[in-house]
Amino acid sequence: MEEHAQAFLLRDGFLLLGTALAFVLAFRKLGLGATLGFLTTGAVLGPYVLDLVGDPESKMGIAELGITLLLFIVGLELAPARLWRMRHEIFGLGALQVILCGLAVSAVIYFFTGFSMEASLALGLPLGLSSTAQVLPMLQSAGRLHTPFGERSFAILLFQDLSIIPLITIIAAMNRNPALPSGPPGWVLGLETVAAIVGLILAGRFAIRPLFRLIGNLGEREMFVFAALFTVMASGALMQALGLSTALGAFIAGVMLADSPYRHELEADVEPFRAILLGLFFMSVGMLLDLSAIAERPLFVIAMALALIAVKGSIIFLLGLAFRMEWRSALALGLLLSQGGEFGFVLFAQATNAMLVNSDATSLFSAIVTLSMVTTPFLMMATRGIRERPEGKKEVREGPHEDGANAIIVGYGRFGQTVAQMLISADIEVTMIDTDIEMIDVAREFGAQVWFGDGTRIDMLRQAGAADAELIVFCIDGDQLTEPFLQAVNQAFPNAQVHARVFDRRALLRLKSAPIASMAREVMESAVVLARRALKGLDVALADIDRAEQVYRKSDKERLALQYEAGDVRAAREHIITQRRRPSRSDQEGTE
Repeated sequence: MEEHAQAFLLRDGFLLLGTALAFVLAFRKLGLGATLGFLTTGAVLGPYVLDLVGDPESKMGIAELGITLLLFIVGLELAPARLWRMRHEIFGLGALQVILCGLAVSAVIYFFTGFSMEASLALGLPLGLSSTAQVLPMLQSAGRLHTPFGERSFAILLFQDLSIIPLITIIAAMNRNPALPSGPPGWVLGLETVAAIVGLILAGRFAIRPLFRLIGNLGEREMFVFAALFTVMASGALMQALGLSTALGAFIAGVMLADSPYRHELEADVEPFRAILLGLFFMSVGMLLDLSAIAERPLFVIAMALALIAVKGSIIFLLGLAFRMEWRSALALGLLLSQGGEFGFVLFAQATNAMLVNSDATSLFSAIVTLSMVTTPFLMMATRGIRERPEGKKEVREGPHEDGANAIIVGYGRFGQTVAQMLISADIEVTMIDTDIEMIDVAREFGAQVWFGDGTRIDMLRQAGAADAELIVFCIDGDQLTEPFLQAVNQAFPNAQVHARVFDRRALLRLKSAPIASMAREVMESAVVLARRALKGLDVALADIDRAEQVYRKSDKERLALQYEAGDVRAAREHIITQRRRPSRSDQEGTE
């Protein structure tokens, strides 16, 4: 019997992995993403098409660990300070999205399907949630998770995870099943949640970190894997015991370890498990897709899926505009989060147990969620031309590639050219990146190889070989650099020194906490050189010129230090070297 079960397990694994490999590669080639490939794999091998694999419900239980591991990895990339900075987006934009989208979809179900008010809420509120498991990998693969757009997307998804608690409470309050034991009131769940979060924070600070320190001192590489999985499982199990989101618990555990020296090690250890289990999750979702329910009422399923996408996309688009997003970014946000989410399956099951909807309705709306998830890659592809800012020129230039260079220079204007030529003069291998096609063509005429690419994207830096580079120098114009971006660069490429050109001392103050080796104001040194030449032209002695430069640099350094401390560019005005006021003729006459 045991050998028989093992044979079936091996056969299922062979079929799932082999079919997924074929579909994912094909869909990636078409630009549709891996998620659609996994969903198609599950649907084809599942009980409603070929029926070649075992029970999808049992696989879903294991596969949901993929979402938990995904949120743990995301938590590792968000230090508490950065999460605190996002609080307005999380509890402002995120809360409005969940409330408005949930109520709007509930209203559509109530007015157009004939369901009762309670049933409409039990189905509509979960449909207001989006798919964390689908959206976050899309943001990661595009290198946009750490951009303002990615942060707003993640803020909404994080609040959706938090909203599981009140949604469970609402469904429990509408319970019609007398045999179903009544759960604790909502305020008790809220207190339990706060207590669980505080407990995880304390455990991370006083138990988990010392554990990793001990493992690091012992040099047991394999134990990092065990400890990482233990951390994820323990935090998820605590939340599950309270009836909350296991993924939320794993996310909090990740945040608590985000600023620890073991973050990169943990991320590297957990990532392979996350990728495999998340793929299995989407295959399980595809297997659960009830094609017979769709075949019985195809127009209803398609119409409701389109209505869900239209309603959610429109509301999120308007919310993005209200939160001062550029319209193209707001449109992308609406389309990216327009689908239903995996937590909808959980809440639909609870609504069925509470006798608010029957199993047929659950199958139909589960199919609607899955169909909406399938549409997301197509929507993002179809609207790319609208969402992307039009460029004046359409010429295509070759992008950077890993060529073993020791240094990467981002921006090949008048500043970057000087930096590049000095590094090359010191026999340093340099990769140069710029987005100005005209500059690239002119540089090529003079024998310089400059690659086309946006160096303010992590994926582009990685493509240029930043993972192996020892130096990254940002020589771009204006104030394009931000502290979150530089934090992300440091996290992605910890072995590379980062130097940057900045616009003025305001930019220095704004980036004072960024993990960066040095910053140079773009005109300061040239202004000092010009001042020295001007003094020389006035026949000022060389010793006096050197003294004037030393006085200025000392005053500027002291002023900048005081401005750093105060966090205000207007501080330390007394350190500005100003012209002494000459006495006027009236003043002189009054003293004579």
